[in-house]
Amino acid sequence: MNDAADFGARARRLRFVLVQPAHAGNIGAAARAIKAMGFTRLAVVAPREPAFQSDPQALAWATHARDVLQAATVHDTLPQALGDSTYAYAMTGYAREFGARFIVLREAAAETAARLARADETVAFVFGTERTGLTNEQVGHCQACCAIPAQPGADSLNLAQAVQLVAYELRLALAAPLPVSCFQSEPAAPLAAVEGMLAHLQQALVAIGYLDPQAPGRLMLRLRRLLARAQPTVSDIDILRGIAAAMIARKAERRGRKAGSN
Repeated sequence: MNDAADFGARARRLRFVLVQPAHAGNIGAAARAIKAMGFTRLAVVAPREPAFQSDPQALAWATHARDVLQAATVHDTLPQALGDSTYAYAMTGYAREFGARFIVLREAAAETAARLARADETVAFVFGTERTGLTNEQVGHCQACCAIPAQPGADSLNLAQAVQLVAYELRLALAAPLPVSCFQSEPAAPLAAVEGMLAHLQQALVAIGYLDPQAPGRLMLRLRRLLARAQPTVSDIDILRGIAAAMIARKAERRGRKAGSN
């Protein structure tokens, strides 16, 4: 495979996700930004303007990237937008309590190049709404918090500007010689599988009385952070779900015995 084809194959497994963008023009500008750097996959979560793909300002700001704008996928929630992604970076200017690890953009781009060297990895970069950025809950669906180094006190960027900088750093990283991969031989589980595992584990912890379903509090946040650091594989998820299922079954069995003895 030649260099251009190799870059294209990896670029197609990189997704830019805009969460609740308020201005249709910014979506068009973001489409233009990523296409200029050789990327095409754009996902939009709960946009304020549902018809952004036909919005005059979005079309005007997209210019030569109208095809990327038209092909953008629309989702109700962030987990849906992440889809088959195996790793996601939350673009945020600061670390969050109980959030994922914090990393600067250039390092994240290098990591992404190494991940995409594997044919079974898909990576997402997630951007929050223009006014408030990403919520803690939205950050929790990602495995790392990623920052764009900027001048303190003047570090506010327009959404499309942030997308442009991320796309530029990713293009540089993907165009560089591929690093020797030091990642696990088995691919990381899709984020959807991790979300399913967390829900299953929460159900099991409630069943055994370890977790109050009305007040999950920080426990589930800590478990989410643990799994983000661990980068579980599909086999790991299967094992954990098997444990959760056994916990639920054992609790049901004990309830049955207790009911039979009454």
